[in-house]
Amino acid sequence: MSLSPAFVADVLARQGLITREQAEDVKREARQMGDRVRTAMTYEQKAVAYDLVSSFRFPNLREPGGAVGEPEIARALADEAKLEYVRIDSLALDADFIEARVSRPFAKRHRMIPINMAAGKLRVACANPFDIEGIDSFRRIAGREIELQVASEPEILRAITEFYGLRHSVKRAEKDLSAGIDLGNLEQLVRMKNEAEIESSDQHIVNAVEFMLQHAFDSRASDIHIEPKREASLIRFRIDGVLHDIQTMPKIVHNAVISRIKTMSRLDIAEKRRPQDGRVKTMRGGKEVELRVSSLPVAFGEKIVLRIFDPDVLTQDLSSLGFYPEEMMHFNEFITRPHGILLVTGPTGSGKTTTLYSALKSIARHETNITTIEDPIEMVIDDFNQTAVQPKIGIDFANALRHILRQDPDVIMVGEIRDPETAQYAVQAALTGHLVLSTLHTNDAASSITRLTDLGVERFLISSTLIGAMAQRLVRKICPHCAAERSLDPEETASLRLTVPAGKRVRVKEGQGCHECRGTGYLGRCGIFEILAVDDAIKPLIVEGKDAPEIKREAIKNGMRSLRQSALRKLAEGITSFEEVVRVTGLL
Repeated sequence: MSLSPAFVADVLARQGLITREQAEDVKREARQMGDRVRTAMTYEQKAVAYDLVSSFRFPNLREPGGAVGEPEIARALADEAKLEYVRIDSLALDADFIEARVSRPFAKRHRMIPINMAAGKLRVACANPFDIEGIDSFRRIAGREIELQVASEPEILRAITEFYGLRHSVKRAEKDLSAGIDLGNLEQLVRMKNEAEIESSDQHIVNAVEFMLQHAFDSRASDIHIEPKREASLIRFRIDGVLHDIQTMPKIVHNAVISRIKTMSRLDIAEKRRPQDGRVKTMRGGKEVELRVSSLPVAFGEKIVLRIFDPDVLTQDLSSLGFYPEEMMHFNEFITRPHGILLVTGPTGSGKTTTLYSALKSIARHETNITTIEDPIEMVIDDFNQTAVQPKIGIDFANALRHILRQDPDVIMVGEIRDPETAQYAVQAALTGHLVLSTLHTNDAASSITRLTDLGVERFLISSTLIGAMAQRLVRKICPHCAAERSLDPEETASLRLTVPAGKRVRVKEGQGCHECRGTGYLGRCGIFEILAVDDAIKPLIVEGKDAPEIKREAIKNGMRSLRQSALRKLAEGITSFEEVVRVTGLL
């Protein structure tokens, strides 16, 4: 019995998720779609029934408030077959285990994938528990008792593509490359490949890189690490700030994959002793995605890191960055000023670039000339005029800024103020009627004032040009699918420097770990901010030479929320966890 739209609609109606009339609507639509969805090729490539039923967005009659989508369809099929419903976490699957037990064509045809061994039984996820022929065939192939579970068809297809695709490409590439030259054996007969074999070998490497990139995009990864080790090569993805092991590759394939990535990013393939930087532009879902590529020689070869710059992540609406309404009001007031300097501070990876790009995007107009100086350009955006720092030919931040002032700019974004000359030119730009946005590497907002004085800027100039300084960090958000409440113990409460009445406990949330968050308890990140407005209360302190702690105390007295207070507010609202607050603000 095939997993047709009509069959799935009947199951959903019997399980009480949709009405009989809605089931008939699905069948009618399926008939109108005609032969194009009934071809073997379409069923081979797509989960037709899931796509069609999900497109109706029927209200879930069994669980009011939700819609009938992919998980609900799979759970209904599991209930119909009286089997357990399971979610597939592709990061937790063992590629060797899967490939050793079932071939890719069989897995794709019958929508079945082995998960693991449990109590001597082979646990198998299937999309169609009523495919008796496929289940019997799988049982014979496995040669052991199997425990059947139901997973959604799109999820199984994604897992098959990720594992058989990347795994198959790497294995074929290894087989082809193993027939090459062994430099350690001078007498070995070298068989020259013909043209077809060379193209075939190259294609496997191309496919392996394509599958790896696709897997990274689907996993919401921000970085891809390809690391050569003593025996093999390791692929890791950074997801929500944490690295996950994804796949191992034979050493012989590592070099070919590195060469392919270097070719894509226009790096020198022959140069293996020096670090190199490049970039790749690709398409995903009809939108351009940029990858920044960095190569570095390490103990066992060349390591490559690809940083993924998704435009949806890098240029977000300001309201989605994590600002509270009053913070948003302050920040908007800063970036709509006609002139002055706004500094965003924080360590690497704290989201400064995203904040600045999003701010520039929000104020970009046809009548405004926005120019940026970056090292390197993170993402090419049409609304800005972007200049890359090139020290080899004498274009540093200061030099570029000096020339940009002759380009009639309205708003200037300087990637980082890191030397006295850049600081002086930034102040000069602000004094002559330009809005300057830049970053500094300081721990909090008030320290940015001290940093500017260290760079030789006169205090009276700081007080007259600096609009405000904003420190920021990124905290991981608790996964809403597995969030649970708990009480902080007295030691934890004390570590946060909270005063709690005797006998009272502070209730917080934390993630338990589930399929959606890949067992981490966290899903996504948001910003916490410390916004220091240089107003009439702060300006005299700057001119008088007061230190950063004194300026910070005065700003807090006037309503500024420190990074720790911002993090505690997110904790109280159940957005982040105690562990995240301690990790991110432990030294503040």
